[in-house]
Amino acid sequence: MGKVTGFMEYERLSEANLPVTDRVKNYKEFVIHLSDEEAKIQGARCMDCGIPFCTTGCPINNIIPDWNDLVYQQDWRGAIDVLHSTNNFPEFTGRICPAPCEAACTLNINDDAVGIKSIEHAIIDKAWENNWVIPQPPSHKTGKKIAIVGSGPAGMAAAQQLARAGHNVVVFEKETRIGGLLRYGIPDFKFEKSHIDRRIKQMEAEGVEFRVNQTVGENVSAEQLTKEFDAVVLAGGAEHPRDLPATGRELDGVHFAMDFLTPQNKVVAGDTIPNQIMATNKHVVVIGGGDTGSDCVGTSNRHGALSITQFELMPQPPAKEDKEMVWPNWPLKLRTSSSHEEGCERDWSVTTKEFIGENGKVTALKGAKVEWKNGKMEEIPGTEFTIKADLVLLAMGFVSPMQKVLDAFGVEKDNRGNAKATTDGEGCYATSKAKIFAAGDMRRGQSLVVWAIREGRQCARAVDEFLMGSSKLPR
Repeated sequence: MGKVTGFMEYERLSEANLPVTDRVKNYKEFVIHLSDEEAKIQGARCMDCGIPFCTTGCPINNIIPDWNDLVYQQDWRGAIDVLHSTNNFPEFTGRICPAPCEAACTLNINDDAVGIKSIEHAIIDKAWENNWVIPQPPSHKTGKKIAIVGSGPAGMAAAQQLARAGHNVVVFEKETRIGGLLRYGIPDFKFEKSHIDRRIKQMEAEGVEFRVNQTVGENVSAEQLTKEFDAVVLAGGAEHPRDLPATGRELDGVHFAMDFLTPQNKVVAGDTIPNQIMATNKHVVVIGGGDTGSDCVGTSNRHGALSITQFELMPQPPAKEDKEMVWPNWPLKLRTSSSHEEGCERDWSVTTKEFIGENGKVTALKGAKVEWKNGKMEEIPGTEFTIKADLVLLAMGFVSPMQKVLDAFGVEKDNRGNAKATTDGEGCYATSKAKIFAAGDMRRGQSLVVWAIREGRQCARAVDEFLMGSSKLPR
């Protein structure tokens, strides 16, 4: 596992970022991956810990100790082969995954986990630079046809696996470009879209067909797909946002986060967006303290907002978790993103009471501090306040996938509005309708890109077993 005493000899080294003053001028990525020598040293920190909790902490069960050792040995070609054996798109996870593997790392007991994500980032970038990422077309074709609805990470992973198994795969995407929420939900400064474009070319060479501007219920019907294909995989994203029904919600200037983020991504891609929502010279309030809220902060900084304030309903998490209580599980602790570092005021335990406006436009937000007693939220008397707000962005998560797609196929739903399907045993990932499968956000609800890849891969195996009676695809 790297160097036996490496974890005692070397300190953790995080990836460097470009200065804030430089990076807020554009939408390019600003994280600088490790050099070969730096990655070698970080790989040497991987312990011979007996039970690699990192592997079980990772939703796709990356074989992390193996490729850490290979990087330490400077066998980069071997490292990418091991990495690709469990992960179709390490350039996605190496950039935007929050790294639950590092939370589970044995060294994290001392708060200096192996820099797994940074090593993964270095491996895949090295692989692309050396043209090691090549198409893997199947040796034979099965003649079976599979439709995949949605081209996000779950749909892409399922499509690639099924194409490599020899099936004819067609991906249907409602937008003008492939990538789903990877393309339209995550800002380019965190994830440039050229990474998706390279994978599309690889997948097309492997036999995957992509069809854009295809919306179920409009220009393509569920009946058509069910009749034309031997199996259908529903792999759309969780796109139904959680609303905030406060007084003044209807005012101009109060928007869902994705109505702000998606058009900006399209503009970066070269599209012209009439009446784009801009934060330029505005006092911006972001409601919601998660990743989507952070993306709103970073985008607002690049627009040139006058001020940015982010509110979270829940209490402020502790700066450090109690390792003895939570390790190796994902801890609740205060997380400060690169967007916050670019400029943002943050506050916790804040409830929004009212949006105030003039002439139909929002001008301020009225809020109050709250406390939680016996699991219930109570407003603290005397804490009401008003803050100037020209633009309010609602980033409070997503309730469910778009219901019209599930309704079109008539699949049974769980109590959260997701497609109901199990993930183990016979018939896993299969919905209540014959030959209709579901994976990713469409099945589990809003989640991480790494979970989407896992579900896409596992669903592909389930579909292959359904069509062929058995499968050689890995889970």
